[in-house]
Amino acid sequence: MDKIRLTGGRALHGKIRISGAKNATLPLLAACLLSDKPLTLTNVPRLSDVETFEALLAHLGVEVHQDSARGITRLCAKEILSHEAPYDHVRKMRASVLVLGPLLARCGEVRLSLPGGCAIGARPIDVHLKGLEALGAQIHLEEGYVVAKAPQGLVGGEYTFPIVSVTGTENIIMAACLAKGTTVLKGAAQEPEVTDLIHCLKAMGACIEGEGTSTLTIYGPTNFVEATHAVLPDRIETGTYAMAVGMVGGSVELTHTSLSLLPTVVPLLEAVGLVFEETQDGFKVSYDGHGLKALDLTTSVYPGFPTDLQAQYMALMTLAKGECHIQETIFENRFMHVPELARLGANISVKGNTAHVRGVPHLIGAPVMATDLRASVCLVLAGLAAEGETVISRVYHLDRGYEEIENKLSACGVSIERLVEGNDHASSQFVSQAQSANNR
Repeated sequence: MDKIRLTGGRALHGKIRISGAKNATLPLLAACLLSDKPLTLTNVPRLSDVETFEALLAHLGVEVHQDSARGITRLCAKEILSHEAPYDHVRKMRASVLVLGPLLARCGEVRLSLPGGCAIGARPIDVHLKGLEALGAQIHLEEGYVVAKAPQGLVGGEYTFPIVSVTGTENIIMAACLAKGTTVLKGAAQEPEVTDLIHCLKAMGACIEGEGTSTLTIYGPTNFVEATHAVLPDRIETGTYAMAVGMVGGSVELTHTSLSLLPTVVPLLEAVGLVFEETQDGFKVSYDGHGLKALDLTTSVYPGFPTDLQAQYMALMTLAKGECHIQETIFENRFMHVPELARLGANISVKGNTAHVRGVPHLIGAPVMATDLRASVCLVLAGLAAEGETVISRVYHLDRGYEEIENKLSACGVSIERLVEGNDHASSQFVSQAQSANNR
């Protein structure tokens, strides 16, 4: 199993190109199942989750052609060869549930293994199933599989989400595109990734109103056409690298992204002590190292502070002056990084869904272990600031959502390398790879 080794204490200086958003790419890939016409996606990140999802699509009969060097994926679901998403494909990540709506809408039946993924708490798919039932689907569970049927096709209807669900919203939107008649969704998620999917579906021929709001109207069935769509920048990766600068100081320009993607994150980080300046192709984030201010945080659905940046913010607060409280309202098990941060010298106590963080003068490098995707990158951030060497194991979590993170950081002056399983030395090419990756 690969590891990441880094030596902390170096300020960041340089430029980092932000990749396409993983959380936007996966539903966009699923959208190809709705149509027999080609769909071309650009700005596609090279991530293990993307590879896993593309393998699932290939199993279903989708023709998948990748141009990884240019970040282009061409898809064509001219013929669906299987209506079953089996356990071996689905167990690796929960986002596999996104094939449920499109497959059911197009084929009239689907058998989906209950999905897996990070162990960060219960993420039931009830809202997906109830939404599809509102469109006329017949659904039951059978030996660990969701079996859904709509032999006469789906029919437009009205559904109100009992809780805000991003993937639930995306699944029902896609299904509604092929339903007969009008579908109205209330309480829909408003995340930029949902809006990005709507933009893609519109390019494919769909008629959807209300994008960016909690009420969506979809007029079906859609007469799909060939389309091309660029994946939006990853706002979580953007926020992560911004906070990385706060950990060690310096100045980094983040390109191919936008401050507008982080409407509640940027003001908070400015209050903490970071400085932001818009540039022609993104923005520059700087920190002079004169003391971070500890500020409380509560995660929330968009446009609130995203849960996917909570662990990174906690890492930042370990070095802030004073103390703060971080409340997690989205997932009940998303403090699993706390014991690992403590191994690096952080002072954090947890009670229920609230973490009490008391800033310390410095962190000290140590061996740590990633428990999920965002926890893994929070340990990278902590390692940037820790005195001495930090080795992070189980970084396969990291590879699910961060493209070439060691290359991007090394290009900004960080001493970081990947230790490949069975090899005592990281690739000697990682610095040159970093330069080429950031010049793409």
